[in-house]
Amino acid sequence: MGLARKMKDEIFLKYETENKYQNSLKTLDEGFEDAFVYLANDIIHSKLRTTNCLERLNEEVRRREKVIRIFPNEDSAISIIGPILIDINEDWITSSKLYIKMK
Repeated sequence: MGLARKMKDEIFLKYETENKYQNSLKTLDEGFEDAFVYLANDIIHSKLRTTNCLERLNEEVRRREKVIRIFPNEDSAISIIGPILIDINEDWITSSKLYIKMK
């Protein structure tokens, strides 16, 4: 995790002065700890060997958004994609398969 933080800091140093990257840097900063929280417990998560479930999620979102093509605003994108993500999240939570083991 130390290496990931170091790389994040290097990205910030390189791009923090460029206005066109400010939104991306903000997103990276806000989501960084959540994205790497599974490393904090020093537990090997055997179900995280592949990204198949995430790839399937991305395919499902892309399939639905191709019908719309261009969203007029962020709220319209959330109204289409949000329910897909909620349904899949509920499936993952209620599944008998544990994707991430928690103590």
